[in-house]
Amino acid sequence: MKNNKDIHHISLDDKDIFLIGTAHVSKTSAETVKTFIEEEKPDSVCVELCSSRFQSITNPDKWKEMDIITIIKQKRSLLLLVNLILSAFQKRLARQLGINPGQEMIQAIQSAKENNIKLILADRDIQITFTRIWKKLSLFGKLRLFFMLLLSMFNKEEISEEEIEKLKSEDILTAALQDLSTSFPRLKNTLIDERDQYLAEKIKNSPGKKIVAVIGAGHVPGIKQEIFKTHNMNDLTYIPKSANWTKWILWAIPIVIILIVILTFTISPPSGFNQILHWLIWNGSLAALGTLIAAGHPFSILTAFLVAPISSLNPLLAAGWFAGIVEALIRKPKVDDFEKLGDMVTFGDFFRNRVTKILLIVALANLGSSLGTFIGGAKVIQIFIDTISL
Repeated sequence: MKNNKDIHHISLDDKDIFLIGTAHVSKTSAETVKTFIEEEKPDSVCVELCSSRFQSITNPDKWKEMDIITIIKQKRSLLLLVNLILSAFQKRLARQLGINPGQEMIQAIQSAKENNIKLILADRDIQITFTRIWKKLSLFGKLRLFFMLLLSMFNKEEISEEEIEKLKSEDILTAALQDLSTSFPRLKNTLIDERDQYLAEKIKNSPGKKIVAVIGAGHVPGIKQEIFKTHNMNDLTYIPKSANWTKWILWAIPIVIILIVILTFTISPPSGFNQILHWLIWNGSLAALGTLIAAGHPFSILTAFLVAPISSLNPLLAAGWFAGIVEALIRKPKVDDFEKLGDMVTFGDFFRNRVTKILLIVALANLGSSLGTFIGGAKVIQIFIDTISL
């Protein structure tokens, strides 16, 4: 079994570390994991899972405990939507290949429990990874990433034989992140390299002298390189705060717009009213349009329309939050909606489920409001320039 090409042995100080490179779409990966753990009886078994992903595998009913309104208030709706889209991508592949996703991780967990072996969750929390990514993206980059994720929900193409063979040599999450790092090269360090460093540090510091790590094959080369280095875990999990200058800009934009409107009123009241009209129409209409695209309730659409012109002038508020909360109160998600969150696969699933519909409303209403701010703000400036030019 040690001669298996998917098993990599590393001697580090007084420890023997075995990396089992698996693929989430390979039927043989789970068998390899089971056999090797039973034969070697290691002191620790590390799995490429964080706490949230571990819970989703071991506790399918965890969705029932979710409070969607609390998630919106805590500004975690977009992260949850991203996680669900990635999960749907994995399930679509698994369905085409006729397997259950994550079989090798489930098997590692079961084998560790059956053999009374210490289980280590070795991966960095996926929410930390995505938050660090989000903080590094420009506004244009955030919009581009958001559209990429939305478009991925529409993709119903069958996976080619060549792509299937590629996926058999790496895990789906890594494959998805690799594709993302190709589109956003500056994020490769956060998407790929940092996780290799985190995994390497957790694996080598696991208790015992014999350690087995079940990881996606795509991480093996990076971990084999990083495991001989020392990494600061605080640095790898730190969520950078927004720079002070970005906060100033967020507040400066609405203040400048308000001052321009006031100044325009002193020169020409009709032009000032025209500015306000454009601001209301562009902000309200595009936020309402986003809610409409997400198939929101008429009251949710109306809420987005009314709130967007005001929330766009306050960086602490967002039209999507209000529209999402109204949607949640009117079309309160049922237990069945939460139970089906773990089974989301197709684009239609996201619109039929009340929970994901609320998440889409929050995201699309906020997107519409942001676009409305730029267009409406540009119209305000244009009218001001035209007024003073008369």
